Amino acid sequence: MVTELFDAKEMSRSLNAKLLSYSKNSIISSVSIDSRSVKDGGIFFALSGSVTDGHCYVNMAFSSGARAAVVEASKLESYKLDDIAREAGKDLIVVENTLKSLQDSARIYLEKFPSLLKIGITGSSGKTTTKEIASAIISCERNTVKNEGNLNSETGLPLSVFEVRKHHEVGIFELGMNRPGEISEIAGVLKPNIALVTNIGSAHIEYFGSKEKIVSEKKCIYSYLENDGVALIPESDEYAEYLADNVKARIKYFSEKKFNELESARSLGLEGTEIMWAGEKIRFSLPGRHCFDDALAAIAIAKEVPVSNNAIKQGLESVKPLFGRLEILYGFTTVIRDCYNANPESSARAVDFCDSLEWPSRKIYVIADMLELGENSASEHEKLGFLLSVSSAKKVFLFGNEIIKAARFLEENGKPFYQTSDINEMSRALESYINKGDLVLLKGSRGCALERLGGMLLKTKADGGDVRGGENVS
Repeated sequence: MVTELFDAKEMSRSLNAKLLSYSKNSIISSVSIDSRSVKDGGIFFALSGSVTDGHCYVNMAFSSGARAAVVEASKLESYKLDDIAREAGKDLIVVENTLKSLQDSARIYLEKFPSLLKIGITGSSGKTTTKEIASAIISCERNTVKNEGNLNSETGLPLSVFEVRKHHEVGIFELGMNRPGEISEIAGVLKPNIALVTNIGSAHIEYFGSKEKIVSEKKCIYSYLENDGVALIPESDEYAEYLADNVKARIKYFSEKKFNELESARSLGLEGTEIMWAGEKIRFSLPGRHCFDDALAAIAIAKEVPVSNNAIKQGLESVKPLFGRLEILYGFTTVIRDCYNANPESSARAVDFCDSLEWPSRKIYVIADMLELGENSASEHEKLGFLLSVSSAKKVFLFGNEIIKAARFLEENGKPFYQTSDINEMSRALESYINKGDLVLLKGSRGCALERLGGMLLKTKADGGDVRGGENVS
């Protein structure tokens, strides 16, 4: 059954936009910003990007089944869009800015669901994990929708909003940013009832200049809360007081000591954490203190919905690692694949976690560049270098051009290391060094793609690569 999202003619009126209509049917069933993913009956927003211009692909979108396209008035003549639409028998909605119109359309669409409890999550790290845990818990008792993967940007959040349907009771959405003003923009689309900031760190500091500017942007998620909304703030964060300043909604701090139901938490190393909650033992499979902190943030959200303690137990026990986020892969070596992204805080946590593990064989840390640190890059890589130099790693392998700043500290403290920016050289160096049973940490920014080393680390020099903690990749 085809879902009817909205009428293109109605949407054009809501946007106060010009409509050039050449179709007999204006009912829209899906939304896309990529002409290759357009479905029959969909609408295509032609975004003007820095690399490519979506207006080049309007004809392709129509050929793929788009019923309408949203285009910018300034591009109408140069791309002959009116002629294309007339010939194809399709509709054009003509606006000043297609990105703003995508966001406005999502906001208008979301207003059709006044009973939906909307939850917004942002922070420097842990957003996706917190969202996934919260969804696992809440969906045990309530019909829930969430943004898939990390579709949390100026375009990803609006596209995710169009997945809301009448039967949904709770919507859980993460909000990301890589430029000033982005959180405010997309929080204005969502207008959450419950909002949470996981933490404040140095992620994307290249675009903001300081952590103070980052926290100022992150706290914009609270500005759209009504008086009966709830602002959830991490009590132990150094910026907790600043986050709470001038928030009009109810403020609730969350931390380990804030939950009366939490009786104990015991690390199981690579197997996760054993939690005693309201008299029940819970096996939470995501390893590391920071994953436990993400679980506490998710519980804080779930208690505001609210859901039962049984849902909390059931949800926590159902959570599985996400790709590249502290996945444990078993083979010739045991690989901790934590290379979906990296910033100073998450890199330090990954090293601390591996240091804390008792391991019968050697520990090998493969550390790549932390990107998007701007003028802070040199100093932050130097800090990481010092941490690595006193770590329990037998040898450190550095990958990239910026991580070279860490080498001085390794050399000064006598920590064996190897450095290259060539992935094939890195693979060969590791292959000649690793022994069966070694523990290998892969940590770096997404752009470094350290997962390319996974297959070799799990299968080389062995006649059996038993991968029980995640999928094998080459």
